[in-house]
Amino acid sequence: AVTKKPRRGGGKGAVGTAKDDGADTDGAFEDTPDRLETEDGKHSDLKITSWNVDGLRAWVRKNGVQWVTSESPDIMCLQETKCSEKQVPAEVKELPEFPHQYWSSPQDKEGYSGVGMLCKVKPLNVTFGIGVEQHDNEGRVITAEFDKYFLVTAYVPNSGRGLVRLDYRQTWDKDFSSYLKGLDSKKPVILCGDLNVAHQEIDLRNPKTNKKTAGFTAQERDGFGQLLSQGFLDTYRHLRPDARHAYTFWTYLGNCRARNVGWRLDYFVMSQSLLPSLCDSKIRSGALGSDHCPITLLMAM
Repeated sequence: AVTKKPRRGGGKGAVGTAKDDGADTDGAFEDTPDRLETEDGKHSDLKITSWNVDGLRAWVRKNGVQWVTSESPDIMCLQETKCSEKQVPAEVKELPEFPHQYWSSPQDKEGYSGVGMLCKVKPLNVTFGIGVEQHDNEGRVITAEFDKYFLVTAYVPNSGRGLVRLDYRQTWDKDFSSYLKGLDSKKPVILCGDLNVAHQEIDLRNPKTNKKTAGFTAQERDGFGQLLSQGFLDTYRHLRPDARHAYTFWTYLGNCRARNVGWRLDYFVMSQSLLPSLCDSKIRSGALGSDHCPITLLMAM
């Protein structure tokens, strides 16, 4: 059976209304201009964008492709595509700037999960999954090896309404962390995607009313913290430790996006050894087309 996504909003009372818990009344998010240099003045030469599109075919109809062309990343990572490779719309397949495209979808669940990676430059090698059979039949992970780093895009399993999949999610978190650690022992890692966790209270609008909601349970938050403790960093929080109202997901219910009642579920996480190459990590909250917005990483490699 397909696990239903939880209705994230302002908590249990917010399933229909997504009301505020009163902690924050001014929810505006102010973006800043992209920082195009590292701390020591190296200029950005790598741009990676990630977006949970909540259905690739619907996203195309909502002008997602035009936004990608305007953003012009070197690599575009997509999650929750909800289609097999043969169903990828021509508007995406025929993008001239991305001749190298890689797709993964579930083996037995039509219209569920799925990830894609579109590259301007051909990777040295591409693999699918994390090498654990229990996890690798849902089309959740693509890894591309480049000269100086591995890029992993992931759509992390949702714990589901009523936390029906929380036990499985904890197993996933441990196995995925081990996989990333193994890659990191060979060369540095950049991980991007919908990681389905708001790590700290600052990462969602209504923390008080969501402590038993999928994506903000103690178990999921601890799992992400464990990953970071093993030599990885959350690029956005590293650069902006106190930035409030910085969200990447808003439920369609209750006019949440217009009110910025959201969650930060999408991340660029990277090996700490790549920190000297970090220029900026951005949330493109103005981009429409999904219940998530895209995020962009700027690096000087």
